[in-house]
Amino acid sequence: MPVRPRARPAALVPEAGPAAGASLAAGALAPEPETASLALAALRPLPKPAVARAATAAAPREQLIQVSGAGPAKRLAAPGRSGALCGVPGLTGHPIAPIASRVQGCGLPDGVEVTAISGIPLSLPIQVDCNTAVAFKRWLDRGILPAVGNRGGGLARIEVAGSYMCRPRNNQRGAKVSEHGRGHAVDLSGLRLRNGQTITVLAGWKSDARLLKAVHGSACGTFGTVLGPKSDRFHQDHIHVDTAANRGGPYCR
Repeated sequence: MPVRPRARPAALVPEAGPAAGASLAAGALAPEPETASLALAALRPLPKPAVARAATAAAPREQLIQVSGAGPAKRLAAPGRSGALCGVPGLTGHPIAPIASRVQGCGLPDGVEVTAISGIPLSLPIQVDCNTAVAFKRWLDRGILPAVGNRGGGLARIEVAGSYMCRPRNNQRGAKVSEHGRGHAVDLSGLRLRNGQTITVLAGWKSDARLLKAVHGSACGTFGTVLGPKSDRFHQDHIHVDTAANRGGPYCR
């Protein structure tokens, strides 16, 4: 009788049961090898250079001058070049921060400090608005310098008695605010020549009457108000000039 082969044990035959399905699913969700991740990263495009950002950062920014006190930065009229101020060559100085005052009528919101005009130094810096600074330069160029001429070697310095100051007219209590309190006025007390001589308004109104009266007269029209020793007792030692607008035209005494 022939010998039949025995059937293989059932334990050796793999079954496709639930456990096997779970193993396959787990294998499908397993992470990819590190080499595959690196390969994919190599295929990703590199970020573009931030040219726009660099260009924006390199662009010049407008400079603002922060003035004292609260509020936004205020643009001030800075000199365009050395010796130029208020847009006029020949004015030497710099802008100043706004001057405020508790006294009604006083203050200098857009002032400059001038130290020299047309190359002629001032004995004291004057703090005025640009309108007054430009008027003073016109007076110097067209009136003072021609009046002095070559006397004593020429004009060396302008003697200044005052400019901005919050005070009443003629320092009299109860009077209206002076144009000095608005930055519209300058007081000239004398002229210093290159040979060292100083012609003062106080002492020279008689001895150097021709020169000083020419200086005084040349200011009329350029300034709204011109006051000298003949005007009153408050102006015996200086010539007061200011840019106040008078209804009847320039007031010159």
